[in-house]
Amino acid sequence: MTHYETFLQIPEWRFVDESMSARSRSALESFAADDTLCHLVGQQMSVPTVRTWVHDQTVVLGIQDHRLPHIAEAIPVLEDAGYNVIVRNSGGLAVVLDKGVLNISIVLSEHDAAIDIPAGYEVMFAFVRRLFPEVGDRIEAYEIVGSYCPGSYDLSIDGRKFAGISQRRLRQGIAVQVYLCVEGSGAERAELIRNLYEIGLQGAETKFSYPVIQPEVMASLAELVGEPLTVNDVVIRIQLLLRELADDMTLGGFKPEEMELYTFYLNRVVERNKKMLNN
Repeated sequence: MTHYETFLQIPEWRFVDESMSARSRSALESFAADDTLCHLVGQQMSVPTVRTWVHDQTVVLGIQDHRLPHIAEAIPVLEDAGYNVIVRNSGGLAVVLDKGVLNISIVLSEHDAAIDIPAGYEVMFAFVRRLFPEVGDRIEAYEIVGSYCPGSYDLSIDGRKFAGISQRRLRQGIAVQVYLCVEGSGAERAELIRNLYEIGLQGAETKFSYPVIQPEVMASLAELVGEPLTVNDVVIRIQLLLRELADDMTLGGFKPEEMELYTFYLNRVVERNKKMLNN
């Protein structure tokens, strides 16, 4: 077991699986859920939590995407293609969510361990490697140039990216999030984001350097592994891994006494998103 895996081996995990129930809902609800869990776990009102979530046909913009000079023209094109468009409340650039993309949030408390930002990324990297032992030693973490939402913790196999990691910290809680392209075509998703930047930029010069998307550097895990692999398969793997890592695991969504806090964060996220898109 590596040093970073020790952060995952704890007495109890809480597992909130919304890989099916959240699909038809707005992804804003998932960002609010992670903020709520950050608060609960950070303030030691809940044990550390893993949450899985899937949303249909959504493009999640980053702050810099929202500042594209022609974003007002790009958003309707995405919507005409059948995608909802929202702005995320954390760092990073545009990503695609659909039924073949599984998002995993690991929520830890700063009170339980000294986890700085690099360590947070490494914990998720270790978790993903444990999830896929058949290719674990082939998964690497470095920036894949030409991918959408590029970063130093892009996860790839043989130079093709299938996942990206981000973090959000709130009220002494740490939410480390990964989007895993499990099924479908990674290149097709990248084409969508390439269109976003082509329409959003239209050749204009900007202070921020937006990525030049090369769809061929993106792939799904199913494509990379060369075997059938579904979102549901991965959710089952997560449950088995958590049982292996912890002495106990509790299942279930927010409790009645936690819903008021969730409503507070949902209203905040919705209002912020409305303001960003109106601007």
